[in-house]
Amino acid sequence: MIDLAYCTMVIGAGAAPAQNNFAFFGMLGMMVLIFYFLIMRPQQKKAKEHAQMLASLKKGDKIITNGGFYGKITGLDENTVTVELADRVRVRIARSGIAGLAEIAK
Repeated sequence: MIDLAYCTMVIGAGAAPAQNNFAFFGMLGMMVLIFYFLIMRPQQKKAKEHAQMLASLKKGDKIITNGGFYGKITGLDENTVTVELADRVRVRIARSGIAGLAEIAK
């Protein structure tokens, strides 16, 4: 009688790991999907919008730099932008140094 109970425990234990592997890989796949849709996709969308904004810059646009300076674009180059921070104070910065468009309160 004990041999029969032992035999059923061994057979039952042998079938469980296949189900556990399937559940493990299913949960792993779900975690990857959640990570993609909550973290990676919004970050890629934001980077794409920022690249479009940098490509559409023109003279006269009011911007804010990554350093926190507000200014107005007075000149554009392929890789650099000339920004007027105050009267007769102009600096050249890389396009990637622009955080976004901004309104300057005067």
